[in-house]
Amino acid sequence: MTQLLNQPAPVAATPEPAAPPPFAPEPQPADPLAATPAPPAAAPTPAWLKNAVASVDPGAHPMIAIVLDDVGAAPGDAPGAVALPAPITLSIMTYAPNAARLAEQARKAGHEIMVHVPMEPINRDADPGKNALLVGLSPQELQQRLDWDLSQFEGYVGINNHMGSRFTQDAAGMQLVLQTLKARGLLFLDSRTIASSVGDTLAGQLGVTHLKRNVFLDDVIDAADIRKALARAEAIARKQGFAIAIGHPHPDTVAALKQWIPEAKARGFVLVPI
Repeated sequence: MTQLLNQPAPVAATPEPAAPPPFAPEPQPADPLAATPAPPAAAPTPAWLKNAVASVDPGAHPMIAIVLDDVGAAPGDAPGAVALPAPITLSIMTYAPNAARLAEQARKAGHEIMVHVPMEPINRDADPGKNALLVGLSPQELQQRLDWDLSQFEGYVGINNHMGSRFTQDAAGMQLVLQTLKARGLLFLDSRTIASSVGDTLAGQLGVTHLKRNVFLDDVIDAADIRKALARAEAIARKQGFAIAIGHPHPDTVAALKQWIPEAKARGFVLVPI
């Protein structure tokens, strides 16, 4: 027993320290700026709205838009048209020799401006003019001509057709025109030189801002006939709230409008740009 007592006591094994848990960083508070998605980019303002002129709020009053086209083509009273009290919409001929200057003058006078694009008529003896859009041209040639038409001046809200009783019935050609207008943010006013034009309907299908003429003012260039046409525009405006009348800058038309505008305002109509 003595021998056992003199033996060294066994040493208890020291347990190895436990391995530390794997490092995990504490979660950081979210960055409120990083967590907020960026707002979507605002859609660009279309040219038809960016280039529109200011107009009074018509309230419940019927509206009439007067469009004078062929501006800059002879014969005509372009200075008289520009001098009419605003707002009149002046659609300037693409190949007018002074198109850019007329556009600038019209804008300074407070008028809205459009491009009067020549298109093929049914009557083969009628010449629509330089760079007219014709049925049967290749899409490349049509696009080249339309691009030229749209490059002659700036600041316009859209186009309307010069002649075009044949071309505006051609769905393929009109689709190219309208797709170009949509890409450029421009509106289309169908002059309706023929009742079977596909322009207005096709524009609606393609999502192009569009309007159509209600009255021609001066098919007969006579003061009495022009007054009758203006009366028809008034009747349509009273019925549907607005009317669009297209005329030309003939001296008789300009003189009739100069007299009619204050009379129409006195009868409760509001003159508006297109």
